[in-house]
Amino acid sequence: SMNHTRVMEFVLLGLTNSRHLEIILFLFLVIAYFLILLGNITVVSITLVNHFLQTPMYYFLRNFALLEITFTSTFIPSTLYSLLTERKMISLPGCFLQMLLFFYLGTCTFFHVATMSFDRYVAICHPLHYTTIMNNRFCLQLVLACWAVSFLLMFPPIIMIVRLPFCGPNIMNHFYCDTSLLLQLSCTDTGFIEGLMLIILIIIIPGTLIVTAVSYGCIIVTILHIPSSTGRKKAFSTCSAHLMVVMIFYSTSLYRYIRPAQRGGQDSDKVLSFFFSVVTQMFNPYIYSLRNNQVKQALKESMLKAFSSSLRL
Repeated sequence: SMNHTRVMEFVLLGLTNSRHLEIILFLFLVIAYFLILLGNITVVSITLVNHFLQTPMYYFLRNFALLEITFTSTFIPSTLYSLLTERKMISLPGCFLQMLLFFYLGTCTFFHVATMSFDRYVAICHPLHYTTIMNNRFCLQLVLACWAVSFLLMFPPIIMIVRLPFCGPNIMNHFYCDTSLLLQLSCTDTGFIEGLMLIILIIIIPGTLIVTAVSYGCIIVTILHIPSSTGRKKAFSTCSAHLMVVMIFYSTSLYRYIRPAQRGGQDSDKVLSFFFSVVTQMFNPYIYSLRNNQVKQALKESMLKAFSSSLRL
């Protein structure tokens, strides 16, 4: 039998082979990561300290912001390090840990998007029953369910992958440890795990997409019945921004992971992964939260209080 400790590290080829492009990508990723952290930390802080934002919608947005911070932190810092130092190696345990966190947190993201769309559906389509349905206990149960279901779905196949033997080659054409590429590098039959992963991904991505699409579909129908043209325009502005981010997120994820039998490792896979793991995450806090008038008002009040306090000092 083959010794699975034979390969002790993997080579991640990264986003590009050009040193000039690596510098540009490094600068872009620094800015993107800064905006992700700034936007999401702002959302968490402002929704915690402002009592006007203690509603179910902001509760979900706060949890979503924390999820985005942890999700992007699983791979962006290591990608920045490799771009800066040109070191492409990642240890076997480090690769497994990154893969586990990336896909677990990524799965949570899909469920959180579906949960937030359901919350907006109840708020807009059933406003009179909103506070009764979306009570504190139910909101907590929904968030815990997102984390628990994600764990139950992703943990078994990830553990199976960790137990696979890797005997070489050890080169991955990606910027993070991807499950499909790891399966290709294993020196044993991985057909069962590949089939299991496909079933799980179909449950996760198209499954949450159906919930999200139905929720926004009902929201759009309700908006069309708003008598005020100003109200319709305002509602459509918010809804269209949400849908734009959702469409990019789901379309890139679907094509990357749910498509005809095709082995990973193409450059297009990296581009798609970059879009759903970096670009959409960069815009999420600004589209979902910081464009909101209540959040803007809360930010102004907090800044005025901070400014007044500094003047007194």
